[in-house]
Amino acid sequence: MPENTISVIDARRAGGRVLIFGIAAVVGILALAAILLFANLPDADAFNARVEQIFVANDNLTSGAEIKLLEILAESGTSFSDVLQSYRQIIFVLLIFAAALLVAALGLLVTVVVMNRRMGEIERQGIQVTDLIISRQERLVLLNNMEFKLTEAAIETLAVLAEARMDEEVLTGAQLESVIQGRRPEDCEEAAGATRIKRLRDSLGNQIVSELLVRNIARKGYVLAINKDVIRMI
Repeated sequence: MPENTISVIDARRAGGRVLIFGIAAVVGILALAAILLFANLPDADAFNARVEQIFVANDNLTSGAEIKLLEILAESGTSFSDVLQSYRQIIFVLLIFAAALLVAALGLLVTVVVMNRRMGEIERQGIQVTDLIISRQERLVLLNNMEFKLTEAAIETLAVLAEARMDEEVLTGAQLESVIQGRRPEDCEEAAGATRIKRLRDSLGNQIVSELLVRNIARKGYVLAINKDVIRMI
């Protein structure tokens, strides 16, 4: 199995473990916060219990106004109990909502990290091409399961790069232009070859595929970043 495939699998496993531990940590922290919060909230019946103590301590209150006052206190205690109970429900819903948001954010973060690692592996190892078929007559390129219809100049550029890759050569822009034009490299400009590479990449369309397929090695030149055994010219 290729090294970059192993690295991707390892990255997935690591990302899965981080996600599981992260979710467990988020749920644990929020559960602890909920327990501490509800434990420190006043009892819903605390006000009613206090009013009851007032009734017991002042059983000698017999006038109509005094009794009315005690009834108002009792009703206030009931209202306070109902309000506090609704607050508990609201706090519980908010904690559930916060947990869901944190878990979703953690999952998204882990996904982004794993994708960055995978892209980094692809950039280091190159694109995995199992089959590259180049047809000059039809100006057609089959890259794995993708089909590209190229211009004559682009197919010629790709064909020259493929031949160089099979010979394990790296071509500068001037060398690429000299092979296509049939002239000496000294008589060709580096910029002309670079322009051909740019047009080839534009013809391939997919920026990720084209950038990883046609690699630019600093101070050396251009090369197809694929295994030479998968290239076929027809």
